[in-house]
Amino acid sequence: MKRTLPVVVLLVAVVALGGYGAYYLASRSRTLPPGFASGNGRIEATEVDVATKAAGRVVDVLVEEGDFVTEGQVVAHMDVDETAAALRTAQAHETQAIKSRDTATHVVEQRKGELDLATKELDRQTTLVEKGFATEQKVDQYRTTKLTAQAALAAAESSLAASESAIRAAEAEVERLTQLVADGTLVAPKSGRVLYRLAEPGEVLAAGGKVLTLLDLSNVYMTVFLPAVDAGRIALGAEARLLLEPLPDRAVPANVSFVSARAQFTPKQVETQNERDRMMFRVKLRVPQVLVEKYITQAKTGVTGVGYVQLDPTATWPSWLDSDLVQQAIAAAQAKAGAAAPGAPVPGHAPQADAPQPAAQKGEAQK
Repeated sequence: MKRTLPVVVLLVAVVALGGYGAYYLASRSRTLPPGFASGNGRIEATEVDVATKAAGRVVDVLVEEGDFVTEGQVVAHMDVDETAAALRTAQAHETQAIKSRDTATHVVEQRKGELDLATKELDRQTTLVEKGFATEQKVDQYRTTKLTAQAALAAAESSLAASESAIRAAEAEVERLTQLVADGTLVAPKSGRVLYRLAEPGEVLAAGGKVLTLLDLSNVYMTVFLPAVDAGRIALGAEARLLLEPLPDRAVPANVSFVSARAQFTPKQVETQNERDRMMFRVKLRVPQVLVEKYITQAKTGVTGVGYVQLDPTATWPSWLDSDLVQQAIAAAQAKAGAAAPGAPVPGHAPQADAPQPAAQKGEAQK
């Protein structure tokens, strides 16, 4: 026992030194080369609220939190019985207005015939007076008849115009109520995942009341904060890589989609005091749409990780920031560029000879 104890201690020491050495070599092998910048961040996506357009009672909610929904999928129904009844009334008024228009049209035709007859009778009496076979009294009577027919025709035409206006008003009311009935069926405006279920069947909501909150997974990105000395060298569209905590050895490709034009403090989530004291620029690293669509059912927001941005387009990415996902994105971008225009540059891969466009001026960076 006394002889074997030193041997065991020696073996433990060797194993510990070996583990530390492996850790040291791994950390040295993942040193970021010049021409790159990195920052901590988390995966984010746009939140979309599904809300009611008009006040009403919730009939049912068809999805649960965490469910994945597609664009246009029905997610809830509102009580629209009262609106549907008003719609039927408006449709009846529209039908009545159409009938009134038809009646007014017939009256106009009648008044036109009466005016035509009165005009012809007046012409006949005028001719007879000139030949001495009629009296002026007869001419005056038919002249009055013609004026009366003209007035009756004008009144009939006004009634016809009023009927046309009533039809347009009825049609507009039918369209409005039809849209309100349709709005009672709530659909997902975007494909995504249900983040919150905010209402239950039987609840009465005001206009604009929220029923669900969705995560729009068509735009997945990571927000990082970089110092001015790095932000000034970032070009929009520059390549980026994301290493997420659940996938530490599988780099996710991305591109710079936004660089803040104004410096700001880092968010409260950054717990290092000296990091918060420095002015930083907000940078969004967007994951390619082709990858999002392929893995959309697996996409999660809130996952933390590290974002790496290529500051120098001639810099070579280290091997530990390469993965099958990167190759998939490059192949998809090359196929798309080739289909659009043979020989066109790959989106998100700037030519080597081009210098990056500064996103922040040097003078502002020094401030």
